Amino acid sequence: MNSLGINKSKKETKVVVAMSGGVDSSVVAALMKEEGYDVKGITLKLYDDSRQSKERRQCCAGQDIMDAKRVSEKINIKHEILYYQKKFKSEVIDSFIDSYSAGETPIPCVQCNQTVKFRDLFKYAKDLKADALITGHYVSRIQKNSNASMYRAKDFNRDQSYFLFSTSQEQLNYLRFPLGEIDKSETRSIAKKLNLNVADKPDSQDICFVPNGDYSSVIKKYRPESFQKGDIINLNGDKIGEHQGIINFTIGQRKGIKISGDKPLYVVNINADENKVIVGNKENLEIKEIQLRELNFLANRDEFDKIIKIKVRSTGRLLNAKINLIKDYAKVEILDKETGISPGQACVFYSKDSFGDKVLGGGWIAKTFNKKLST
Repeated sequence: MNSLGINKSKKETKVVVAMSGGVDSSVVAALMKEEGYDVKGITLKLYDDSRQSKERRQCCAGQDIMDAKRVSEKINIKHEILYYQKKFKSEVIDSFIDSYSAGETPIPCVQCNQTVKFRDLFKYAKDLKADALITGHYVSRIQKNSNASMYRAKDFNRDQSYFLFSTSQEQLNYLRFPLGEIDKSETRSIAKKLNLNVADKPDSQDICFVPNGDYSSVIKKYRPESFQKGDIINLNGDKIGEHQGIINFTIGQRKGIKISGDKPLYVVNINADENKVIVGNKENLEIKEIQLRELNFLANRDEFDKIIKIKVRSTGRLLNAKINLIKDYAKVEILDKETGISPGQACVFYSKDSFGDKVLGGGWIAKTFNKKLST
């Protein structure tokens, strides 16, 4: 049994490394090569980066593809580029626009992992007869019997398990995450030690197809009809202002409402059907229950018959919650105080054991509820 848990010698073990051109995936490829595995790097070209800002760095863009190629040459591995722009447009960008237009706050990085990366690249790696698909994600993987389990990474500040909740059990059994047990600083040290050209490359900051963080410009480009004026109303249904398009607002937003009052106003709901933005006070943002759709499980359902932990945003804390599984959806009672939860985000389930915080699965937030209103 080799270090990847595969019953072959390292030399006979063929692995595909997903190389984005960043320091994390580059280090993973270099480590696999250094250990003696048969390594092939694959980089996905996902979008038209002709207008990419030179001041920003995103994954899967032109410069990143060149960086991945340079690293591959440096460590002497085969490298291939897969052109998935059409897949990415239809399954990630279009989904992002649909979600925002419906008054939600989407997470395209999860959609990207769920589709072109872990579904399509997974299949391609299988077609190559590779023994494993390896990525630079910061998440831990523990093999138990025939099935693997996913855990939060050792470096909680870099943990990406929230973005990988939709990984299937079949995919998880095939995937490997070598960086799950080390800190980001150690990754950069390895890159410098190996003299990789990306050792000091900054991390990606924005969504790859939103290089300036300007979501509305993306939606305006593809769906300009989304910019329709509408009413801003209070919780009593009274019109107190006008907006220039619901896509300019997200749940919990304070800036940009441009309405003065006795207390600061926040966006507490977005009614896409009626093209209305509903505002209220900060206490109106507290959510007590959420409803989830499109559930994915990485654990037996009996593990949900207790109070577990959930995460409702990528940078959020773990919250105590009770889960009620109802056929193809779930109701989640949040036992801790949390505000500003938005439909379109993910809710990820965790439970603690001797290995750490285990990912039980998760789902997409379809509705949120508090004492005074629901969305």
